[in-house]
Amino acid sequence: MSRTQRYKKLEKKFASNVQSGAVSFFRAIKNFFVRIFKILDSKLTIMIVPHSQSKVINFQTNVFALTFGAIVVVGIVFSFFYFNRRAVVSNAEINSLMAKNRQTMASLDELRDENTNLLQAAKRFQSSLSQSLSLLGIDKGGDVSKASISNGDLSSLFSTRDTVSGSLKETQDIRSLTTYLEDAVQPIEQIGKMLENQSTLFKEIPNIWPVKNPNVHISMMFGPNLHPITGQWYIHKGVDFSTWRSGDPIMATANGQVVTVGYDASFGNYVIIRHKHGMYTRYAHMSAFRVKKGEYVNQGQVIGNIGNTGVTTGPHLHYEVHIGSDVVDPSKYINVKLSR
Repeated sequence: MSRTQRYKKLEKKFASNVQSGAVSFFRAIKNFFVRIFKILDSKLTIMIVPHSQSKVINFQTNVFALTFGAIVVVGIVFSFFYFNRRAVVSNAEINSLMAKNRQTMASLDELRDENTNLLQAAKRFQSSLSQSLSLLGIDKGGDVSKASISNGDLSSLFSTRDTVSGSLKETQDIRSLTTYLEDAVQPIEQIGKMLENQSTLFKEIPNIWPVKNPNVHISMMFGPNLHPITGQWYIHKGVDFSTWRSGDPIMATANGQVVTVGYDASFGNYVIIRHKHGMYTRYAHMSAFRVKKGEYVNQGQVIGNIGNTGVTTGPHLHYEVHIGSDVVDPSKYINVKLSR
């Protein structure tokens, strides 16, 4: 029990100390604010003495009012400088945004010009593609291939779609152009496949020059000509190619098989190649052979050299094309227009 009593006494003492401490604390705070109030409530007299004989002006106030007034004035001055600085910064930002806006508008105008040029190029492409497809017999189908290209309205070139509200006209034009190009992929692929399938056919038809030299020229065309030796009119059954010298290479004008490698009093050294579709080519007046009978040759392969053998007035190649037993004009098959 004695220990319990001691604990109770300590508890009462602690509570008394806490209470007295709290009272002292709040009393100190009260005294502090009282002193502050007395200081702020201190009376002041402000006198304005003019240099003239006017009456002296007196103002009575206290420290609180004077301090509050000073704080208000400082706040107003600070606010003036702060908002003035903000106005300057905002003005600079506005000027910068206006400059960027002008630059953006200039870029937009340039983009519109390029978009117009793109649409004009697309119009020309569409016209050429439609004509090519018609010649090749490919039906492109769809609204794009049926679009009118006769008037000046570029929108008639493409299938029309609803314009999204708020979208630029240029955006809709680009979308239409994208749709058109996507539709054009398939017929172009068909053209590529057709050309790929026909590439072999082109190599089987004698359609290139038999002599590849910067100085090559046609010295005599197919058909009626004056014989260079007899001076009489006769039918020249081939085309003569000349480079003014012997030794230049002669090429096979199509894929085929060599069926003759020989000599003739008129043609001199000559080679005959048999091609598909009943076609033959003869290469005469050669100075040397580069192939043998029975050999298969490819288009562009060297088979001999220009010479002066047989009946000639100078080194040249006499070139003939035969279809079956008929001799035809080689210029009808050569892919470069011949001129006298």
